[in-house]
Amino acid sequence: MPRENQIIEQSTLLATVPWQHEKPVPLMKNVMRLTAPNPGMMTGPGTNSYIIGTADTGYIVVDPGPNDATHIQRLFDATQGDIQMIICTHSHSDHSPGAKPLQALCASKPLIYGLPSGEHASSNSYFLPDKALQNKEQFRHISRRLEAKNDAKLATTIEVIFTPGHAENHVCLALVEDGLLISGDHILNGSTTVINPPDGHMGDYLESLDRLTALCQKYQIKQILPAHGYVLDQAEQVISHLKAHRLKREAKIAGVMLAQPNGSMDEWVAKAYDDVSPKLWPVAKRSLLAHVEHIKSN
Repeated sequence: MPRENQIIEQSTLLATVPWQHEKPVPLMKNVMRLTAPNPGMMTGPGTNSYIIGTADTGYIVVDPGPNDATHIQRLFDATQGDIQMIICTHSHSDHSPGAKPLQALCASKPLIYGLPSGEHASSNSYFLPDKALQNKEQFRHISRRLEAKNDAKLATTIEVIFTPGHAENHVCLALVEDGLLISGDHILNGSTTVINPPDGHMGDYLESLDRLTALCQKYQIKQILPAHGYVLDQAEQVISHLKAHRLKREAKIAGVMLAQPNGSMDEWVAKAYDDVSPKLWPVAKRSLLAHVEHIKSN
């Protein structure tokens, strides 16, 4: 049964609609999406910042994005500065640098949550939150007027799940009552995420997909809010497809390695990603390395 407040957005219908970056797009009565003006090959239409809450509850901002003054001001304006907390799914440069400038604009100086950059993070992905998240930690976001009543029907429960793979410090967030998963870069709409060792790790990525499947089953999560692209329906099927795609690619890579045991990475990527435009091979080579390391470790 679909939930009454299920997001009405079909990416297949909206695929040709131009993206705008000026105003938040309401997805639910308590969830908005504001896309940063940083489109590109690696970011698609731009990085999605999610705003959770209402004027009655105050707001939580997830992934404030790059240090773009215009985008940060738009986040501030959309929330009227009433931000209770800022959460970063991971430390990459299109997700976390906006956190400190956004915090500085707010009179309440909301805490920044996330996980610190891993030891293998690149220099432009350094991130140190005010408070480190805990795996399976929950936050309850409730109406301030009705907080004394502690009415669960009026609360939004956010559960954190650690999902290393795309980055060592990656987390996803379940919006329990809404049946939503905020997936950061672990799951994207329109492409598969890049796994770039050593910060990225293919084995961790695949295991994290399994944890997300279990989370979707536990909370009957039906839709995914990715960091890039439109909302994804049929969450479990999306995750299952992603894992099958990665394992199929890995089997193809293993076959190429067996046929050309002394081949170079450039030779392997040309064979293993022959269904992908050569323009994308430099990026594909990062995930190829992650697959090669995973194959050799098994």
